[in-house]
Amino acid sequence: MIFRSDHPDITIPDVSLTRFVLRHADRLAEKPALIDGASGRILTYGQLASNVRRAAAGLARRGFQKGEVFAICAPNVLEYAVAFHAAASLGGIVTMINPLSTVEELAHRLIDSNATFLLATQESLDRAQQAMLQSPVRELLVFDNAPPATSFASLLRGDQLAWPDVSINPQHDLAALPYSSGTGGLSKGVMLTHHNLVAGLRLFAAGTLLTEGETMFSAPPFFHIVGLAVLNLVLSQGATLVTLPRFDLASFLSVIQKYRVTCAYLVPPIVIDLAKQPMVDEYDLSSLRVIHSGAAPLGEAIARACADRLGCSLTQGYALTEGFPAIRMAPTDPNASRVTSVGRCLPNTECKVIDPVAGTELGPGEPGELWLRGPQVTKGYLHQPEATAQTIDTDGWLRTGDIGYADVDGYFTIVDRLKELIKFKGFQVAPAELEAVLLSHPAVADVAVIPSPDADGGEVPKAFVVVQKVTTGEELMAFVAERVTPYKKVRRIEFIDQIPKSPSGKILRRVLVERERGAVLSLA
Repeated sequence: MIFRSDHPDITIPDVSLTRFVLRHADRLAEKPALIDGASGRILTYGQLASNVRRAAAGLARRGFQKGEVFAICAPNVLEYAVAFHAAASLGGIVTMINPLSTVEELAHRLIDSNATFLLATQESLDRAQQAMLQSPVRELLVFDNAPPATSFASLLRGDQLAWPDVSINPQHDLAALPYSSGTGGLSKGVMLTHHNLVAGLRLFAAGTLLTEGETMFSAPPFFHIVGLAVLNLVLSQGATLVTLPRFDLASFLSVIQKYRVTCAYLVPPIVIDLAKQPMVDEYDLSSLRVIHSGAAPLGEAIARACADRLGCSLTQGYALTEGFPAIRMAPTDPNASRVTSVGRCLPNTECKVIDPVAGTELGPGEPGELWLRGPQVTKGYLHQPEATAQTIDTDGWLRTGDIGYADVDGYFTIVDRLKELIKFKGFQVAPAELEAVLLSHPAVADVAVIPSPDADGGEVPKAFVVVQKVTTGEELMAFVAERVTPYKKVRRIEFIDQIPKSPSGKILRRVLVERERGAVLSLA
């Protein structure tokens, strides 16, 4: 059974990404496009477009050519958008790197992507200089004025009124090379064409209903596909984006209040804080009308608690680096009260649910691996044809590795990652379901559930818990046992200070699994 959108397909323009994203820039020249919430600095649409053209000319003068890879290793600064689109408008391929990467991680990414230019910040300059010595990078740029690297600001000198005269084939030419999150292992370069990204933005707009009058706050980092997509969505819709180079709850709340933010794209850890942290009541958040949550499943109790506390709507969506976006519920959907659902397929997108063992298609209410197909799906993984063939079949279906199901109306609920299901005595237990139950307990501030080796059951659910009130493991296990089928019970609990997470908000279960395996081995 194939699930489709209840809306007709939409036209995907055959244009380059930058031309599409900045199509409103001349008309909205005086309007703020980007606001740095920390400093209050503003970049208008006119300034943004002008700086992109000048930076592109500056890169061309320094020898950057179509097909080369331009690496950006930086937090969410306003010039990130300038650098990204300057390189993309020249037919370059932009790979985005976590600015907290170690020298080894940075060098691996530069080598794997074959990057020739690297743009960093002063904070990461030492690591960048060490990493580039091991890589094909021939020029290092820096956002700040930090010799001996070339200042990015120097690229903006001079007038450049015209867009670069570069022929780009949107269907074929790559624009971005993000890397899969690597929460379960090594990350892989995901090849996204201009057409993939433009299609994604058209579909994303259909699911968020963002208008020119909105002011959006985005928490995900620009180096992650979610952050990059939100950045480009806001610009392509002519709205205003407020961001922070580093997220902390107090700064975020202050930004919402100061700039009267109307929409926020958040990740589950922030939604949990909004639902539970006392400081939230100290700020005027009345302008906020909708929160879009993504990157990981969000339990019903937390979602409703957040929405009720702030008096706004909360919607979830589903996507992955290899196909962003795919499923989303618009804020005006009459079924938006289904807070645990990520919604229906977006236009131009098909989804089906496959039994991971039998390989057969499943119907409504039957959980299995989610497969999707659409114009936003990647060409494949860089240098990895075997991994590409294992992930995308000959008919264009992308195997997501996520377990979910659709109801009779085609509304999807994501259960968990296929590889993260806990196998207990032949039963499969989804960690996300148990995490949602535990988060509804007033003493629990955060939690992660992993498989723990067990002689009798093979694996049992173990919860790592961060508490905000005094409780015991026995109390929490009894709390869960009252609310789930017996085989799903949490059977072990360990209290810790912090749950390891990726910058996009996903729990890094492999870190906890390795910790658990080490503990088991030490007892053996």
